[in-house]
Amino acid sequence: MKNYVHEVPSCTERERVYRKYDVIVVGGGMSGLCAAMGSARQGAKTALVQDRSVFGGNASSEMRMHISGASCHWGKKDAAETGILMELQLENKYLNDSYNYSIWDGVLWSAAKECKNLDLYMNTTMNKVQSDGKQIQGISCYQMTTETTFEFEAHVFVDATGNGTLGFFAGAEYKIGREASSEYNEKDAPQVADGETMGNTIYFVAEDVGHPVKFVKPDWAHTFSEEDFAYRYHGDIVVYHSADDIVVLRPDEDYEQYSDELVEKYDVKSGYWWIELGGDWDDIIKQSEDIRYELYRTVYGVWDHIKNGGDHGAENYELKWVGNMGAMRESRRLIGNYVLTANDILANRIFDDAVAYGGWPMDEHIAGGFWAKGQIPSKVRSFKGLYSIPYGCYCSKTISNLMMAGRNISASKLAMGSTRVMGTCAIGGEAVGIAAANAALCGLTPEEYGKQHIKELQQELLKNDLYLIGCKNEDPADKARTAVISATSQRDGYEAQNIISGVARREGVKSNLWCSAGMSPDGEQLTLTLSEQASVSQIRLTFDPDLSEERCISVSKAFIEKQPKGIANTLVKDYTVELLTADQVIAVHSVRENRQRLNVIDLENPVIADTVRVTVHSTNGCADARIFEIRIY
Repeated sequence: MKNYVHEVPSCTERERVYRKYDVIVVGGGMSGLCAAMGSARQGAKTALVQDRSVFGGNASSEMRMHISGASCHWGKKDAAETGILMELQLENKYLNDSYNYSIWDGVLWSAAKECKNLDLYMNTTMNKVQSDGKQIQGISCYQMTTETTFEFEAHVFVDATGNGTLGFFAGAEYKIGREASSEYNEKDAPQVADGETMGNTIYFVAEDVGHPVKFVKPDWAHTFSEEDFAYRYHGDIVVYHSADDIVVLRPDEDYEQYSDELVEKYDVKSGYWWIELGGDWDDIIKQSEDIRYELYRTVYGVWDHIKNGGDHGAENYELKWVGNMGAMRESRRLIGNYVLTANDILANRIFDDAVAYGGWPMDEHIAGGFWAKGQIPSKVRSFKGLYSIPYGCYCSKTISNLMMAGRNISASKLAMGSTRVMGTCAIGGEAVGIAAANAALCGLTPEEYGKQHIKELQQELLKNDLYLIGCKNEDPADKARTAVISATSQRDGYEAQNIISGVARREGVKSNLWCSAGMSPDGEQLTLTLSEQASVSQIRLTFDPDLSEERCISVSKAFIEKQPKGIANTLVKDYTVELLTADQVIAVHSVRENRQRLNVIDLENPVIADTVRVTVHSTNGCADARIFEIRIY
């Protein structure tokens, strides 16, 4: 019998592929996905490198965390993030109203896959960066499924790794842990800087199956007693919402201080966020696998206590799913041209170069996590209103062609407690992608682009339905801004003229919304008479999905039940756009079964028109037609 010897080729002999892009985004969580899609939609040749088999990061089926943001889950009105994030959430609401995480994975993947100018490299790990400490020349990546090594070059690189890995490998300036209070004059920072961070968590889901279910603790799991759970309530999580703001009550707080008239509560059968470890370890990144194993031991030990350690009302509950990765809250923060601080957030500061906003409380979890026995697990520093995030927080201070998106942006430890949530990360990511694309297409570094074109960037962000506090549509190319507006009907405070107010959401007492007075059998019409005949190739309509409402996927049954079922009834469903010249219709475009907020209608061929007429035939259930904005290009 003949023996065959297979010689394994060396790395240099294996397939090595060289590719060049305008923009490369490393990291496929919500911030990286939105950054890559935002860049590609600007016309830049873009690559998205993701080391997992799914997109979404902590919001994917691997971790199953719901997306939090400035709205604080019904706590702050008219604050929901829009842009690509809302597009994905509205599509998921249409396809996946039962909140199946596998379908959600598919929604994210298909959106990325169908995006023009975007190449996807999944199951691909960046393992080397070519950098001189001032500029990144290229990166090396290995795709394990195809055994392929990729050598990538780009004009602009975006670090959306969460850990700031790309920046770290490139030699960018960064920080880990808490700064001293004297550094940014933050009163809640410690007197002396230290390396403490928030820890990692593995989520789990349990279900009432209607009959008793036993649980046998694995030998490797920890054993806990009731004393181990001081300040860590392990029945139903209780969340209270006041009329104006969210109040997340920790077990140490006095629930009775909140008036029954001002709050509502709901119970959540999933959790727990306080099963958290690693913030006080020597290196939360290098020890992440050890932390993950310890989290497994802790999760199963907690469940054993709930099932077998006394009466917790869990006799009929079965453990249905345990996450297979530790969801990381905090590690490196890459230092940018500006560092956002707690003082900026508490002052609701509005920056001249703002490109994103936030509103989530500054949530600081104790570094020891579950092992910090008898200590309060989190300090939540709430505030009213919103704050803006400046462009400088997204541009590396030391690497000229590096931008960052996600929890690793340039912020102090305290400020990062607010900016880290995925809704805020996603809109910041899209802003970064749009900026990176335009910087690359202009042949500029991100910093140069910001200095020369920040107003243009802000207008492009608004055009793509990204809200900027204090900014409004001033796009000179938008022909709707100088049009005469009329409507078949309108409600007081919701006049037709609002569609060119320049702001596509309610701000305080200003609705910025056209709302018809009911729906006539023939539909409700908006007519935009242009100041002069013009060539029209695109019409953009922004509808109302109710920006005070939640639409995010979750494993929490109560959280899901609180959200409205189906497509938002305030969204326009069926409508027709007509272009006219001298009262003659020259082009018609009809949309049926709309489920999105931003609708972009590209005409096959530009037409010369003097009037645009929009007829709303039906909504998804609302008694009135509602439109925030119409743009004409």
